[in-house]
Amino acid sequence: MGKEAMPEQAKPSGRPSASASTSPPAAPASLHQRILTDIEQHILSGKWPQGYRIPSEQEFTQSYGCSRMTVNKVLTQLAQAGLIERRRKAGSFVRRSQSRSAVLEIQDVGAEVAALGVPYRYNIAERKKQRSTRADAQALGLEALGPVLRLTTLHYAGPRVFCLEQRLINLASVPGAADEEFAQVSPGPWLVGHVPWTSAEHRIRAAAADLETAPMLRVKRGTPCLIVERRTWTGGKPVTFVRLTYPGDSHELVAHFSPATAGSDSNEAG
Repeated sequence: MGKEAMPEQAKPSGRPSASASTSPPAAPASLHQRILTDIEQHILSGKWPQGYRIPSEQEFTQSYGCSRMTVNKVLTQLAQAGLIERRRKAGSFVRRSQSRSAVLEIQDVGAEVAALGVPYRYNIAERKKQRSTRADAQALGLEALGPVLRLTTLHYAGPRVFCLEQRLINLASVPGAADEEFAQVSPGPWLVGHVPWTSAEHRIRAAAADLETAPMLRVKRGTPCLIVERRTWTGGKPVTFVRLTYPGDSHELVAHFSPATAGSDSNEAG
């Protein structure tokens, strides 16, 4: 079966366009750096999406008029940086980005996506004020039933769903959330900016995507997922409970600790 030609819009140009400027030209970038920059821009802009098979070494050598060794060094550097994956006899493919977050910190999902160098957006899929159910009260740690705000938010990294956020806000502690539409700021950063939380609890586990989460994450049912559940309090009063569900291959958690704290009660797994 013949090899598909590289799409015209995806071909990196090996020749800079002519300029009418009379100002002294800037020092030209090395050919290695030009190829590297062109490929990075194609990937980070989303023009070459995750899983896309990038042109072969031979195609790059013809496009840029360079040696195969130069192209090989560029692709090796991109693989070491985690942008592409090189498969023997199959070619090179844009790699799925993986984010990191610290275990004991309250992370902004938008900042996690921005750190990957891809466009971020979010969508409030559900917003509902209601009287808490017993399950809601248990999740929040409420002593009695009361008003809560239920939110479901989808966070995107480029075109794909990066994270599913399912949140309960205790309106007795955060009455201002009752009328907030979260049109400009997603619920997590909004709460951090409006409520001075004094304590938090993280629970981390793995689970398979189920009938509810799989279609929202756009993954197959049974896909391994990483789930981070968090509760926060202010002055002893429950503020919010949130469950963040990530496809397992797109996220990892990192903890930094010292020998003095490694054995403390605060670091025990929940």
